[in-house]
Amino acid sequence: MRTGARTFLVVLSLLATAGCSGSRDQLLADLQSPRPEVRALAVKKLAEDARPDDLALFTRAAKDMASIVRGEAASALGKSQDPRVVDLLGELLEDSDVDVQGQAAMALAQVKNDKAKAYLTLQYGRRGRQTRQVIVQALKQANVPGAMAEVVAAESKAIWERNLLTLNEGSLPERVGAAEELGKSGRPDAFNRLVPLVRDSQVVLAAAAVRGLGDLGDKRAVQAILPLLDESFPELRESAITALTRLQEPQAIPRLQAVAVEKSSVSPLAIDALLDMPRQPQTDAALCSIALDAETSEAIPVARAMRERGGCPVEPIVERLARPSTAAGGLQVVIGLGPAARDLLPKVLPYITQGDATLRALAVDAAAAIGESSAAPVLQKAFEQELAAAQALRQDWVTLKLPERYGPGFDPSQPGSGDNPKREKHASLMARVKALNAAKAREQGRPVVQQRAPAELFDDVDSSKLEPLAGLLRALGSVKAPGALELLKSFAGDSSVTVRTAALVGLTRLGPEGVALAKNGLFEAERELVKALAQALAEQGEAGRSALVELLPQIHGEKLVVLDALVKAGAPASAAGELQKVVSDGGPEVVLAATLLGRLKAKEAVPTLVKALEEPSGVGRRELLTALGEIGDTSAAEVVARDLYHDLPEIRAAAAGALTKMGTGAQADALDALKSDYYRRVREAAVTALAKTTTAAEGAH
Repeated sequence: MRTGARTFLVVLSLLATAGCSGSRDQLLADLQSPRPEVRALAVKKLAEDARPDDLALFTRAAKDMASIVRGEAASALGKSQDPRVVDLLGELLEDSDVDVQGQAAMALAQVKNDKAKAYLTLQYGRRGRQTRQVIVQALKQANVPGAMAEVVAAESKAIWERNLLTLNEGSLPERVGAAEELGKSGRPDAFNRLVPLVRDSQVVLAAAAVRGLGDLGDKRAVQAILPLLDESFPELRESAITALTRLQEPQAIPRLQAVAVEKSSVSPLAIDALLDMPRQPQTDAALCSIALDAETSEAIPVARAMRERGGCPVEPIVERLARPSTAAGGLQVVIGLGPAARDLLPKVLPYITQGDATLRALAVDAAAAIGESSAAPVLQKAFEQELAAAQALRQDWVTLKLPERYGPGFDPSQPGSGDNPKREKHASLMARVKALNAAKAREQGRPVVQQRAPAELFDDVDSSKLEPLAGLLRALGSVKAPGALELLKSFAGDSSVTVRTAALVGLTRLGPEGVALAKNGLFEAERELVKALAQALAEQGEAGRSALVELLPQIHGEKLVVLDALVKAGAPASAAGELQKVVSDGGPEVVLAATLLGRLKAKEAVPTLVKALEEPSGVGRRELLTALGEIGDTSAAEVVARDLYHDLPEIRAAAAGALTKMGTGAQADALDALKSDYYRRVREAAVTALAKTTTAAEGAH
């Protein structure tokens, strides 16, 4: 009985061995399959019961053309734990497919030797977000203490050493990049290396060193940078202003003020630098002085900014308005201050009848900015005079209107009489394309923009000659002059873009009725008209902004213009739904739409923003992170935290900033590791986030 049982077991063993051998033979045959998924499955099955001689099979599979096969080969090689496969896995860690990179990283973690760890540490600084995150997971799996802190510190050291070497031995373009990168590190040692380069004979390198000192954040650099404002090289002066803006040093205010009023190419930069300075009496005084003396196009925005800060002293403005030779400076300040300067209207009105065209135009704009109805009679009289002059200029020799449609047989888009089959076929095809485009527009509720037929064969009146008339049209709308609505409606279809734009902008200033008439101008084909109209609507409060939001889904080509106007003026709470659709559609509009959703703190938009953030190739990643931070919903913290591993420093900083506002401590380890990041702004963002999350955690207990 015992002998019979032993014989039965032997037979069963032989049968099982034969079955397994047959299965293995099939897997070996599958490795030659033309289908990648079959080859990948074969590698995976072989790895489950691998033999020592299978290493050669996995090595060959690691060089397969299909990424799915290379990935399974990497996993199989890792299971072998053979030190000989480390170099091959290191190569797979540089694979073009991120999934293969991740599988290679996890495979190296299984080998657990110093060489495998070195590969993982080295590649952390060379790979994208997804692989960097997997590398940290792999090192943790290999029981490496402080895994992320170690690879971040190693990356920081490698970047520093590379930039030092490049600065000393690289070509000029490479040295320029290295100088800027050294500054971004924020390390004290970078100061001593960059300051000597400020006076380098190569202007482009000196300018890069100055920008680097600005990024460094060390205020000792101010004394070395200030003299550069007197240089004759625009690039060097621009870099100096940029650096001083970042350093925020009050002692630079007088020098920046002098540059702002010199009316040079760098004056706008100096003005922006002063506007970015911390609010203090010295800065406000400088800006008010600039508003009086700078170029008109630069002075008006400065005065407008001062309106929001409480205005400027009246006495200097009155003094300027007292004399025609200096009145331009006073008028441009009044334009910027707007209603805040209503007491100066009696000083402004006489200049509307002034013979000097420049002063007259500034006075009209000043009266419009103040918006007092008492200015209407003076403006109406000036308008009648300007209209008569413009009509004389626009008088046509041929009084008959040009036809707006082609005559029979002349329309190139219509089929001919059959004498030209090629032309007829082309016309038929174009007609079908137009019909399809029109049908698609109707489905989306979007009107089709029609090109205006020319009113004249040649318009011999330059648009600049019509600008005085345009200014008066805008002013009549601003002061709500009697009959302004009907008047502006009559000019809203004018053949001149300048006049038409002014009429539409004027209509927006006449309340909801004017807004309703003007908003359809957003479907015009002229971009500058659409831009001016969108901005005018946004400035008219709830009615104008709601009109922009209402038309947003119908506007196809100029969404950026509308969104930009809303960003500058603010969006109503009702815009959240439409803005979410813009984010879902993708494209460059995401940047502005996400910014607006963040300002609105629209919690209902969190799923949409998170979904957009999960798209690896999507645009506006930094703005999406910032928006989620502004909203502050902790449910998005996990998705936001993934970008702490991003390869771009600005994204890492944005992710840390967003987590700061969310106040969640779930990612404390990653934030703590970023305290040793190469880039100063990332380190500062991580420290701030840790402080906030620690405070929140203590408060919870």
